[in-house]
Amino acid sequence: MYVEASYAKSKFFQELFSEYSHLSPTAMNNQQNPPNKIPLIAGIDEAGRGPLAGPVVAAAVILDPLQPIDGLADSKILSKLKRESLAKLIKAQALSWSIAIASVEEIDELNILQATLLAMQRAVNGLSIQPDEALVDGNQIPKLLIPTLAIIKGDSKIPAISAASIIAKVERDSLMLTYHQLHPHYSFHLHQGYGTKLHLAEIAQFGFLDIHRKSFNPLRSLLSQQRG
Repeated sequence: MYVEASYAKSKFFQELFSEYSHLSPTAMNNQQNPPNKIPLIAGIDEAGRGPLAGPVVAAAVILDPLQPIDGLADSKILSKLKRESLAKLIKAQALSWSIAIASVEEIDELNILQATLLAMQRAVNGLSIQPDEALVDGNQIPKLLIPTLAIIKGDSKIPAISAASIIAKVERDSLMLTYHQLHPHYSFHLHQGYGTKLHLAEIAQFGFLDIHRKSFNPLRSLLSQQRG
């Protein structure tokens, strides 16, 4: 059974899903008086590679070296309240930040790795300041026009990557809460689309939504059985 999600046709959700970037007042001042010999480094990370539903979200952040932010860490080890508090600080104090997505359709068409790299590329391209180089969490890098380095566990080592990890996670959690509000019989606010027993039970009872990733197992196998 395939359930069409009403949000796909709504102006609200189209706007919610558009990429966006932000330039802080600090960054505006920085553009007018560019610092000498201080390279601008963009940290890049993603949220939502593993779930069975929803987009993958990527973020790029250029932190202000004159305004260090205490408490930055891998978003996965932070509490929800701490992530949200830090996300506000990051957006207020960073020189520039940008969030972008790759849609479920792109994930199913390209595969999750390529879709993630595409979202990362979009996030960097959305920055209002051109960075001198980029540091990416993991062992793969997106196609960028600047020097780029992948750092395994970079979200726990590099503050700019930690910042990107945090705002990407907060943004994706917000999207999943919206999905729950639109489809309350799916507990997206609890499992965020991951393949938990609860989520799989909901799929078995209510069927697929168009935000489900049909290329991911066990959904692909279930869908094949239904069509067969």
